[in-house]
Amino acid sequence: MAFQLLSALAVVVASQVVNAAITRRVACPDGVNSATNAACCALFAIRDDIQENLFDGGECGEEVHESLRLTFHDAIGISRSKDVGGGADGSMIIFSDIETAFHANGGIDDIVDAQSPFIAKHNITAGDFIQFAGAIGVSNCSGAPRLDFFLGRPEATKPAADMTVPEPFDTVDSILARFADAGAFTPAEVVALLASHTIAAADHVDPSIPGTPFDSTPSVFDTQFFIETQLRGTLFPGTGGNQGEVESPLHGEIRLQSDSELARDSRTACEWQSMVNNQAKMQAAFKAAMLKLSVLGHNIEDMVDCSELIPEPPTLTKAATFPAGFSHADVEQACATTPFPTLSSDPGPVTSVAPVPPS
Repeated sequence: MAFQLLSALAVVVASQVVNAAITRRVACPDGVNSATNAACCALFAIRDDIQENLFDGGECGEEVHESLRLTFHDAIGISRSKDVGGGADGSMIIFSDIETAFHANGGIDDIVDAQSPFIAKHNITAGDFIQFAGAIGVSNCSGAPRLDFFLGRPEATKPAADMTVPEPFDTVDSILARFADAGAFTPAEVVALLASHTIAAADHVDPSIPGTPFDSTPSVFDTQFFIETQLRGTLFPGTGGNQGEVESPLHGEIRLQSDSELARDSRTACEWQSMVNNQAKMQAAFKAAMLKLSVLGHNIEDMVDCSELIPEPPTLTKAATFPAGFSHADVEQACATTPFPTLSSDPGPVTSVAPVPPS
């Protein structure tokens, strides 16, 4: 009996020692914060600065949308088959005079210019800042997953190559091939990354209507994007005939040709549909794919996990619905093996997200 008691006590003590080692924190030089790794301490001041002065006090607005876009455009410019680019290395900012001129990067100079002063102010590489700012920004959006952030990207030494960022007028074949070449992304992971379009907008596809969103809830990280891309398109929100644009179902909403085709291609349609009203799946898939994207060109084993610095995003409570005026009859069914989920329709007049003209 005594031996059994001593054995049990030994197990408890060993467990406490292990738990203490796991939870041991380092006091940061600011005298306020602590971290599991001292290298993460400098990020507290950067986080507070960008939340207040880049993201307008923690809003899920235009700067968040553009910062998330920048994480992708900076990281994807790498190849497994050719010696080009360095992945998520900050080359979009370090070599901004070259990369912002690429056609696929149209309009990205605005967020490059907005982020550059923060990099100059704080002791952080451009590659780390781009991915950190993207993760912090996304945390301001209701329904978003809490993204991971690993620190330790060296400065870029060369610009990415042109034609490495997919365009909205590219074919599904070329888009899937580009993602596979950049980081062995599967078609399912491509769909997961496109969840970013739930809080995105287009500035240059139709220059007459900059800032036009891809779904009806552009400040909420929800599955409306996956629903609305599968509704039958009937109109253009601005001028028709723009390269990379197809008809959308809603006034004030723009639909990319690439999104439309990926939602209907046999390789991706069922995965696309599986996101509808499945917030947990979309969050988990996006989080995993974003981590993979954010460390392209680097060995994650050589980096420091500072994910604890990323705030927990606000919870989303509203279930997915068809926009008012739409129903299952408007769905262009593309998945051959699973029926489209049953959804209710919002009440009221037909949904429009077009700006209301001043009176």
